[in-house]
This record gives sequence, C-alpha cells and structure tokens, in this order.
Amino acid sequence: MLDYRNHLKRILQKTSGDDQSLKNGLTAIKAIIQMADDGQESTPIKTKKPSISDQNEQNKDIKRLLTGITQLIKTPGDPAAKKQALTALHKLTFVPGVGKNFGTEIGALDQAIQHSIQTEEAVNAKVFEEAMKPKEKPKRDYHKGQRYTVIRLVSGADLINDNGQTVYTVKESQVHPLNLKTGDIVEALEDKTNPNYEAEILRVVGFQKLRKRDYDQIEDFKYAVVQGRQGHLAISRNIHGEKLRIRGKEVVIPIDSSYYQGDNISLEDGSIVDLAWYAGDVRLKKNPADAVQIRWIYQVDQPEHSAPAKKEKKKSSNSEQVAKLDLDLHYQRVGIAVGDNQNEAILDSIVSRYNGIPIPIDAFEGKKKVIENQIKDLDIVILVTAFAAHDSTWNIREFASKYGVKFAVSSSKGYQSFERALYRAANGLPAYEGNQTIEYKEKDK
Repeated sequence: MLDYRNHLKRILQKTSGDDQSLKNGLTAIKAIIQMADDGQESTPIKTKKPSISDQNEQNKDIKRLLTGITQLIKTPGDPAAKKQALTALHKLTFVPGVGKNFGTEIGALDQAIQHSIQTEEAVNAKVFEEAMKPKEKPKRDYHKGQRYTVIRLVSGADLINDNGQTVYTVKESQVHPLNLKTGDIVEALEDKTNPNYEAEILRVVGFQKLRKRDYDQIEDFKYAVVQGRQGHLAISRNIHGEKLRIRGKEVVIPIDSSYYQGDNISLEDGSIVDLAWYAGDVRLKKNPADAVQIRWIYQVDQPEHSAPAKKEKKKSSNSEQVAKLDLDLHYQRVGIAVGDNQNEAILDSIVSRYNGIPIPIDAFEGKKKVIENQIKDLDIVILVTAFAAHDSTWNIREFASKYGVKFAVSSSKGYQSFERALYRAANGLPAYEGNQTIEYKEKDK
C-alpha cells in the first residue's frame, strides 16, 4: 500500500490561498488517493532495525541455548544445563518473527528439554569426570629454596647444612610421602607461618652416600598389623604374615592407642602401621617396646566388625578376623592401577585374600601402547583414582572395554573402597559406586 503521508505534506506546503492554487492542490490530492487505492505505487513501511546491542544479546542467547543442549546430550538430565537451555530458549521467543515462524519447533524443543532425565550411564560418567579432575598444586618458588642433606630419624628427619649442623627438623608427614632416606639432598624453605613445620621441603634434587659413623642406623618393620581389642593391642607380624624380629628374636610389641589418637586417626584392631627403632638403642635388649616407635599410621578404611567374636585359643590372621565379602576370584589376574607404590602391598593383600593374582599397573605411565600391553591379558582391572594420572585413566578405561576386562573404580586408597570396587568388577556391577545403593554380600561364617 502506498504511504502517501509525505506527498500530502509537500502538496499542502506548496498550496497558496488563491483559487487556482487550491484547485491544483485538490486535484493532486485526489490523484494521490487514487494511486493509493489502485496500488499503482508501492512504498513499504520501513521496520525498525535491531540495534547492535540487541543483536549481541540475541547471539549470546543462541550460544547459551546451544551450550545447554550440548551439555544435555553429554549428561542427560543435568539440572544446570536444563535451566540454561530453557532460559535462553524463552528469551529468543521475544525476538520479532521467531515465535511466529518457529513456534511449533520451539514448543517441541521446550518439552524435550524439560523431559530430559538422568540415566545411570550419565551419573557414572559424571562421577568419573569429577574423580579425574586434576588437583591444583600450590605454586612454589624453587629459586628461594636452600639445599640440605637428610638425616633420617625414627620419626621425621633432620636437615643439615654443608657444615654438618642441623638447620631444621621436619616431621614424618613430610618425610613419608617423599620416601626420604638418609643422604637425600633436598631443597627446603623456612616456614614461619605454619606452627607444625619448621620448614617446607620443596623437592629432592640428589643423593650422597654418607659415612655410617655420621648418623644413627635405623631399622624398620613396614605394614605391621595391629591386633587385639582396645586396651590390649599389640603387634607381632605384618600383612605378609612375617613375624616381627628384633636382633634375631621374635617379639610382640604392646601398643598404647591413647598416644596415637589425633588428626582423625586412631589405632584399633586391623590398623596398618610402620615401626622403626635405632639399631643401637640399649633398651632393645631388656624391653624392646620402649625403643620401638610407630613411625606412620596408614589411613585405611576398615570394614566394620560384626558382633565381638569369642576368644579362640589359636591365633588367627588379620584377614580372618575382618568381615569378608562373598567373593572368590578363582585365581583371576587382577590389575591394580596406581600411580606409585604407596599402599601397594595392602592392595595386593586384598586381592590375594580373595584368591586373586595381583598385578601392579603403573597409572603414571602415559604411553598408550605400554598401558595397552599391561591390560590386554588381565581378567580384572581396578583403577585407584587417588594415585592415577589424568591422561592415563581414560586409556585404562578404553583398553579395559576393548579387551573385555572387568573394570571398576576405587575413588580412594582405603581398604574398604578398594575391596568394594573388586567386588563390583567381579560381579558385573556398576564401575562407580557414586550415590547408588549397592548390596555387598558378606560371606557366611
């Protein structure tokens, strides 16, 4: 339709008061009106073009919608993704022409997003993804560290300078994770902000062999098993069944649990510890318990004990005293994917307890071919995510699926967490425990 408003304004502006001018103006107005009625001229009314800010906001809404839908495809039912997608979709319906032209499709998409629900596979994948997130390491300025030589103590270590003087004494909590030995050369910084540490060990940079006369010789007994009831705890062997021997004699060391309760760690029947003592301590001859110290307590999640068992005349091993799951691996080859050898002996003992053959897998080895060769001949593989490298975990999962190896994840280094992962893998249950309720049957006694 002709937009004749501007034409009429110009005609009226040029019309004067005399008869001829009025007559000519009237004739021109009639012609304009006739043209509008007949549609002989067409001048479309211009619509307002959206501003740059409006266009940018529309583009952002489209990106939010696509991002939300993508996340819902990866993780169906994700509440955050549903909210993001629906909010963006509703805002786009206010864009001129979108609601009119795509109303049916938008309504169908809205319903599909709202009806998206979580699946078991999506939950498992999310648990795995969260477990695999790399932990942020604190930033350290290695340029400020001074070099010292380690002299191991029964518990902790001395850091000495080039003159043989002890500059710092650090606790076992720093020494044990680094597996420090006498002669190791480390870089350390004085730590005035931490009341628990004189210095922070930054890294190990070398090793030098010291003369034996320059330090006290230390003997240790690793992975010792605490046995007995509260008030009557003692140590006589380790998880391998080896007897505790001091100067060639078998000994039993009584343990006072009240000395070691702290930091949410308490000693009880079944606890795993490391013992250490100075080889030249004169107390070893008369009363070894006075010379032997608990160097390290492993944080092992122990299964709860059932009703107190009656005292037996025969001494039973720790594996017989702890509640046992209804599981028999029948000598299947079980790969234990860990990043280092910490707790490796404990995990091996769990596999052996259920008649399996434990085989360590280096989960810090990132080369795919190496990991593939380690997994292809296994029957079961358990991934301990507390120690595994992020890149390797996906390769382990991939090759376990490729070669039909039973697979499960233990999210921590704890006894119970690993034992339950072993049970799930052997019985074809979900690889990840997550928030699911899974029944772990115990073996009838």
